[in-house]
Amino acid sequence: MPFSALPNNKNAAPSSFRQRAGAGSVLQVALFAVTLCAAVSAGAQDRPDALVAQTCPDLSPLIQQNPQVSEDWMRIQGQLEPLLSRCLQSTEYFALRGAAQLNTGRLDRALESLERALLLNPDNGGAQVDYAQALYLQGQLFSAIDLNRQLLARNDLPSGLQPVLQDRQDAWRGMTRQTSVQADMLVGYDNNLNGAPEPGQITLTLSGEPVVLPLNPEFRPQSGPYLNLRIGGRYRQLAPEHQHNVLVELRGRVSEDQASDLLQLDTRYAFIKPGNARSWQVSTGMSHLLFGGSPLYTATEAGGRYMPDARLGACRPQVSATAQYQLFHGQSRLNAFESRAGAGLTCALSTSLGAQQVVADISALNNSPVRSGRPGGSRQGWQFNVDWQWQLPRGVLLTQVNHTETADKRGYSAILADGARRDIKRSYVLFQYRQPLSRTRPDTSLLFNVYHQKQRSNLELFRSSDSTVEIGISHRF
Repeated sequence: MPFSALPNNKNAAPSSFRQRAGAGSVLQVALFAVTLCAAVSAGAQDRPDALVAQTCPDLSPLIQQNPQVSEDWMRIQGQLEPLLSRCLQSTEYFALRGAAQLNTGRLDRALESLERALLLNPDNGGAQVDYAQALYLQGQLFSAIDLNRQLLARNDLPSGLQPVLQDRQDAWRGMTRQTSVQADMLVGYDNNLNGAPEPGQITLTLSGEPVVLPLNPEFRPQSGPYLNLRIGGRYRQLAPEHQHNVLVELRGRVSEDQASDLLQLDTRYAFIKPGNARSWQVSTGMSHLLFGGSPLYTATEAGGRYMPDARLGACRPQVSATAQYQLFHGQSRLNAFESRAGAGLTCALSTSLGAQQVVADISALNNSPVRSGRPGGSRQGWQFNVDWQWQLPRGVLLTQVNHTETADKRGYSAILADGARRDIKRSYVLFQYRQPLSRTRPDTSLLFNVYHQKQRSNLELFRSSDSTVEIGISHRF
């Protein structure tokens, strides 16, 4: 397979890999590549095909200059350019030209020159060494690993090159397995810590007559400051054709109202098949919530998402489906299966105000009780969600908007609104701003969150409102 025909997208590494390009070892590898190129050049005079490139001058004086810094490579490049028309059939010329371009930051031109060198002679070791580095710098991690593996299998490597290539191989393979830990600590204020109904009283229907019942103060909204703590670990394993993602996260909120303290454990696994044309993923997860020190519910789910080979301008369509089992501890009649199916768009926008990504989707919901006798029976509804991320000069602004409507299939309770079916409309908006504390400490960021939720219902018991504001620090290990 010609090196010029190597794939340019399926093996692409994330941009963070490109930034960790191993610049400190580029020059060392390049010097070995020049040495190998010189060996090839010296043997060229004994090859029959050397007559084809006989008008190309001897490049040994240029190779013997022993370039050490970018300025040396720029000088060599300047001496090579006038020789282009005379060396069109010289693999050594294009290998040296590609090395000079690679070491002066001209990556695209270096790739072209090195591909030309390898088309003329696929066994040109010097060009292979530099081409693997160029592929890596371009983000083609797995192509670079594969070519470097072929180099390590050669038996004609110059003395000292094999350990350098092995170190490079180990470093590149290490980038296919990423582990990160992030910890957040925020302080905030919530005007409804316990998620209580908004009205101070509810209307009951007793013996056909409406009766107003004031709520006990402990069941009314409790407001106050709180401390929010979060620690999460992420593991990602990359392969040429797919990814494995694992996330484990523990969150806790404590306040003076201990009956409203929260502790939540989330685990997620996703198998991702990325691609510039079509992509898909399947995922599964579990969420366990404790409220006031007691288990409230556990939810397990599985789902998938598919992005077809289609585009609507800067947007890609997607379809998704999720199934979830909801287990309520101590209230088994509330246990249910919930399914969700929807479609949406993922849009990557590049504007003068900064890069932006918008993900919007709308879904149909169905929630069916496991056992009969649940108040309201099954319920159906729909949900609309928008996530908007905006890269600002100093930080990142994230906005989430969500609206959900559900309706019960039958009356909720005979004593609430004379047995009316319950309708719920819930909306929330979240603004989050994240900014690194300094350029020297990019792993530590300042976080500022503002959240507001409003839930409306035809039944007073399910009307509520909640607003929070919090500020804190996030650190990635």
